[in-house]
Amino acid sequence: MKSLLRNASTTLNPNTKIFTKLLPLIHQTLTKPFSQSTTIPTKQDRVRDHGYDNYMEVEKKIRKVVKFHNLILSQPQNTIPISLLDNLARRLGLGFKQHEPGAFLLKFPHVFEVYEHPVQRILYCRLTRKALDQIRDEQEAVISQIPEAVTRLRKLVMMSNTGRIRLEHVRIARSEFGLPEDFEYSVILKHPEFFRLVDADETRDKYIEIVGREESLTHCAIERVREVEYRTKGIDAEDVRFSFIVNFPPGFKIGKYFRIAVWKWQRLPYWSPYEDISGYDLRSLEAQKRLEKRAVACIHELLSLTVEKKITLERIAHFRNVMCLPKKLKEFLLQHQGIFYISTRGNYGKLHTVFLREAYKRGELVEPNEVYFARRKLAELVMMSPRKAKVDAELVRYRNGFDDEDDSE
Repeated sequence: MKSLLRNASTTLNPNTKIFTKLLPLIHQTLTKPFSQSTTIPTKQDRVRDHGYDNYMEVEKKIRKVVKFHNLILSQPQNTIPISLLDNLARRLGLGFKQHEPGAFLLKFPHVFEVYEHPVQRILYCRLTRKALDQIRDEQEAVISQIPEAVTRLRKLVMMSNTGRIRLEHVRIARSEFGLPEDFEYSVILKHPEFFRLVDADETRDKYIEIVGREESLTHCAIERVREVEYRTKGIDAEDVRFSFIVNFPPGFKIGKYFRIAVWKWQRLPYWSPYEDISGYDLRSLEAQKRLEKRAVACIHELLSLTVEKKITLERIAHFRNVMCLPKKLKEFLLQHQGIFYISTRGNYGKLHTVFLREAYKRGELVEPNEVYFARRKLAELVMMSPRKAKVDAELVRYRNGFDDEDDSE
């Protein structure tokens, strides 16, 4: 017995080599949890999906092109001297250094045309015929779907817990919701049976207020998806009743206990985004879980109301208070990477674009619309090779040469 205690004391002596070898094993044993959690972790690392990131790389170029669009169209005769580009780009905060705007325009000959003024003999820039046709097509598509835009705006205001939303917040996200530039008149004031504009009592802000609630508009987009899943795949009604479509990005590690946590979360009941929860007691743990899942449903419905099923995280934050969304939106969305995807590409990491994963397949919308098709035409012009523009120009000169010979004969 004495020898056993003597050996034990020698082994556990901190100065011995045996103890230093056993210390990591002892630490690992003591810190290893006895049970694994079956709840979705609150903090998760973002797993990149290169399909969405590549989509945003094209979007980054389109955003700059659209800014130059607006700059050129705001000038007299829709043309601008190349010599003024540096000053105007710096004034508008486009993020270009000296002489970079001119080089940027030359990268997209299918969108911008640089020519020499016949009298002044200086270089000017204007939009090409294809770019002007694309702008016209998008404007016509937006105007043609004004009835759908009215419905989208009604549903957006109905999701507010106060029944009204700031006009400025809708104006900032006007393009995402497919609203025309004059939507304050063509959508709001032209439909007094649905909306009214009210002034705030304390500030000068204007609010869009809903006139009456129509129960047929309180059905969420996820409910239609669930019905399709139930009818086509034969999933159990209890499993699909409160579930969302979950498609995790490639490389996302799904363990046994995480899978159980997702299964439990999918069956958790929650309140509809259009339901008034002001009279409910939200202090219990069960109520907090339902409220968190309702926030997922609100963001899902908000993305479903957009034209391209994507919107920046910063613009979602504008509706945070009126829709009872959590403060740390990015961390909250990272908990549900199978439903949403956050891309930091597109504006040097300054903006975060949130995609609805189920709405996209192989980089394209599953249910496209006319506005989406018109905007994709601009992406095609941006991505088209400059070499093709040179070939087209040579063909035009070749054809004009034949016309001149015919005229001389």
